[in-house]
Amino acid sequence: MNKRSNKFIFITGGVVSSIGKGLAAASIGALLEARGLKVTNIKLDPYINVDPGTMSPFQHGEVFVTDDGAETDLDLGHYERFTSAQMAQANNLTSGRIYDAVITKERQGKYLGATIQVIPHITNEIKERVLEVASTVDVAVLEIGGTVGDIESLPFLEAVRQMRSEHGPQNTVSIHVTLIPYIAAAEELKTKPTQHSVKELLSLGIQPEILLCRVDRELPKSLRQKIAHFTNVPVEAVIAATDVSCIYELPIKLQEEGLDRLIVDRLNIWSRQPDLSKWHKTVKRLLTPSQGQVSVALVGKYVHLRDSYKSLHEALIHGGLENDVAVQLNYVDSEELENIENVESKLDKFDAILVPGGFGERGLEGKIRAIKYARENRVPFFGICLGMHMAVIEYARHVCLIADANTAEVCCPSEHHVIDLLPEQRNIRDKGATMRLGAYPCVLAPDSLGARIYETTAISERHRHRFEFANEYREQLEKAGMVFCGISPDKQLVEMIEIPNHPYFLACQFHPEFKSKPHKPHPLFVHFIRAAKAQADRRSQAQTDGATAVNCSIN
Repeated sequence: MNKRSNKFIFITGGVVSSIGKGLAAASIGALLEARGLKVTNIKLDPYINVDPGTMSPFQHGEVFVTDDGAETDLDLGHYERFTSAQMAQANNLTSGRIYDAVITKERQGKYLGATIQVIPHITNEIKERVLEVASTVDVAVLEIGGTVGDIESLPFLEAVRQMRSEHGPQNTVSIHVTLIPYIAAAEELKTKPTQHSVKELLSLGIQPEILLCRVDRELPKSLRQKIAHFTNVPVEAVIAATDVSCIYELPIKLQEEGLDRLIVDRLNIWSRQPDLSKWHKTVKRLLTPSQGQVSVALVGKYVHLRDSYKSLHEALIHGGLENDVAVQLNYVDSEELENIENVESKLDKFDAILVPGGFGERGLEGKIRAIKYARENRVPFFGICLGMHMAVIEYARHVCLIADANTAEVCCPSEHHVIDLLPEQRNIRDKGATMRLGAYPCVLAPDSLGARIYETTAISERHRHRFEFANEYREQLEKAGMVFCGISPDKQLVEMIEIPNHPYFLACQFHPEFKSKPHKPHPLFVHFIRAAKAQADRRSQAQTDGATAVNCSIN
C-alpha cells in the first residue's frame, strides 16, 4: 500500500486504567480479519522504560516475548492470540525507546544542529515507526497505553492528532474506550465520567468517532442518546462493551453491536461479510465442555497478580478447549509451600501441577517441594523455564543424591550448580534485553514423549532466560533415569527433559505459552491437560471403587 491508502484505527482509554483497551484492540483486529482484511496491531506505551523486560511482574504483569527477541507489553500476547498477525519489536513502541532513538540521532549529528523538541522530533519518530509497521497491511490498529489525561502519553496523542490530519478522515478512526459506572446507592449508571474523558480528549484535538462503553449491565438507549449528545458522537456509534463470560466472546459481542460495520464504513473499505464461525465454536466449547473438568495447580511466586501469568493462563484454557474439558486453574504461592509441614495437604486435590518461569531466590524451595510431590505421587507435571531448573534440582537432590544441588542464580555455598549461567551471560552488566531472547531451534529425540507430542523432531520456540542446565551433570542424571529429550542443534543446551515411567513428567527451557492460540492450542498444553483429565478419571474411579468396597463391607 502507498502512504495515501494506509488505514489507521486509534484506540484510547479514559476514566480508569485497566479498562480493556488491549482486548478491545485485539477484538477489532479479529473482526477485521473475519472480513478478509490484513491487520496488524501496535502498542504505544507511555512509560520511560525502553521495554518492560526489567520491570517487576507485580507492577507490569507478564513480559510477552516475540520471535525476534523483543520483550514487550502483555497486550501483544492478546494481539497474537486473537489474530494471525505475528508481533515483533516494531509493534511495541515505548516512550523510552522513542526518546532513546531521538537522543542517539542527536548525538550523531543527524539533526544538523537543530534544537530537539517533542514537536516535531519526538512525534516524527513515532509517526515514522508507525508508518513502517503499517506499510504492509490493510489496517493498523494502534492502542495508546495509559489513560487520557496522563502526562506521559501526551507525545503519542499529539502524534495521533497529526496523523489524523495528515491521512484524512477516510483513512483514520478514533475509538475511545471508557467506563460507565453503576452507582449502587443511586441505582443508576452514570455518564459524567465519560463526558469528562471525551472532553479531555477533545482538548488535545482528537474527536472520537466511536465510543466503546465498558458496562456491567445493559446500556439503555436513553443513556446512549445522552452520551451521544454530550460527546458529538452519533448514537449508533455509542457501543456497549458489556462484561463477557470469557474473553473470546468479546469479538462476537462487539460484532453484534455493529462495531466492525461502523469501522469499515468510516474507513471507506469494501470487505466481505464477517465470518465468526470459529469464534462461535470456541466460545461454545469453552462455556459448555462435554468432558467434565480438571483442576490444575499453578505453583508460582507472582500469584498475587494474575496478569504475571497471562499467556500461561490462556494456554491452559486452550489445552482444555482441545480436550473439551473445563480447566479450573488454582494459583498456589510457592512461598507458602516452604512453610507448611506437609505439601500433600495443599496439593492432593489437584489433577496436575505446573511450575512456571520466574527469577530470583524467593519461593524456589516451595517449587522444588511441589515437583517432588508430583514425581513421587505420579501426578502429571509440566515445568517451564525456571520450572525446568527446579525439576532438575529436585531430581539431582532426591534421585542422584546430590544433597546440595542448586542453581547459580541463588547465593548459597553449594558446590553443585546443576543450573548455571550461560557462558555468554557471564560478562554482561546491563540487565535490559540481554538475556537469551526469542525463537531458537531445538532437536527432539525421535522416541521421546516430546517428539510424540510435537509429531516432529525439529521445533522452534521462544526463550527468555540467563541460566541453563550445566552439561557436566548430564551423564549422571541420564544414568539415574532422566531423559534429555530436547537439545539445541549444536548439542550444547538442554531445552527439554522428561522422566519415563510416569503418567506425564515434562519440562522445557522455553516458553510454549507464547505461541498458543484459542483456535490453535499449543500441543504441550493439549497433552498436559489430556494427562490431567486421565488423572482426574483415575481419581474418580478410585473414589468409586473405595465407596463400593465400603458398601460391600457394610452389607
